[in-house]
Amino acid sequence: MKIALVHDWCTGMRGGEKCLEVLCEMFPDAPIYTLLHNKGTMSPLIERHRFVTSFIDRLPAKRTQYRKYLPLFPLAISRFDMSEYDLVVSTSHAVAKGVRVRPDALHICYCHTPMRYVWEMYDDYFGKGKAGLVTRMAMKVLRPLLQRWDVSTADNVHYYIANSENVRQRIRRHYNREAEVIFPPVDTDRFQCSTQDEGFHLIVSALVPYKRVDLAVEVFNASGKRLVIAGTGPESAKLRALAGPNIEFLGWQSDEQLAQLYARCTALIFPGVEDFGIVPLEAQASGKPVIAFGQGGALETIVDGVTGVFFDRQTADSLQNGVAACAAVRFDPGVIRTHAERFSRANYRRNMDRSIQDKVRQHLVRQ
Repeated sequence: MKIALVHDWCTGMRGGEKCLEVLCEMFPDAPIYTLLHNKGTMSPLIERHRFVTSFIDRLPAKRTQYRKYLPLFPLAISRFDMSEYDLVVSTSHAVAKGVRVRPDALHICYCHTPMRYVWEMYDDYFGKGKAGLVTRMAMKVLRPLLQRWDVSTADNVHYYIANSENVRQRIRRHYNREAEVIFPPVDTDRFQCSTQDEGFHLIVSALVPYKRVDLAVEVFNASGKRLVIAGTGPESAKLRALAGPNIEFLGWQSDEQLAQLYARCTALIFPGVEDFGIVPLEAQASGKPVIAFGQGGALETIVDGVTGVFFDRQTADSLQNGVAACAAVRFDPGVIRTHAERFSRANYRRNMDRSIQDKVRQHLVRQ
């Protein structure tokens, strides 16, 4: 079969790109169709593939301001010509699932969430205080149009695979479609179970509004305790301006540097709502507990009181209570590490290979 991969955009290695990387291992000759590609920002394994990009890749300031072109994304993804491919595997949190394949081809979507910016995360991106007045007014008009497009293209996909039970329920709610659940890959072999503790709490995150890094900045400003933040994003300048001298911003960190940070920290802070969330499992693979907001994918990856603790509201007081509760528990690093190994990269590849083969067989039988 002639196979193609489709990914929303290729601008850095986050959780969704770790899934793409395994698909690139599985299909080494498959080209990657994507809205835009910032060359050199992906892993060497992904960068070896041939990229086919849309007109978004040629627009001004696309390297850092691509999200501002959101209204154009549906048009861009629909213009890809996929007619030569027998199997298309998309990984989608925005528009990749909207790609059109020929009538007898098979389209399998590994879905991180229905279009994040217009459904559950709309207020985090476009609510008051998150976006300017002009953007908010424009999105009031554009949001229902983008929602209708997202629903209308749901049947472009023959089979959905959700990255969590949380997302499976969203797919059913928004698309009225069923999905198999396969948890994303965590490269547990990159991390060692650690008993080190250098007395700092850690955040590893893209610095975007819905991650709620601002809550941790507020809590640690008040406590004066050390907080280390690894990551970059559009909220960087705002968060740095809010932070006291006890809060350190490291910017982007390599895989090796992140492994060292996990090994040396007291605990990971995870204050946002994620579709799944690979970072908490990387911390747990290092034997470290996670202090997480008790919604979304975290409920499927953290065992309260065993591998971390939950706080129940996205407020500074609630997070402070979570930090205090974590300090009162005596965690076993070995138990935490063993839990994380259930989500290994090897398990993800094995489960995806099985699922895709099964779906190909079912598709061929129907033809």
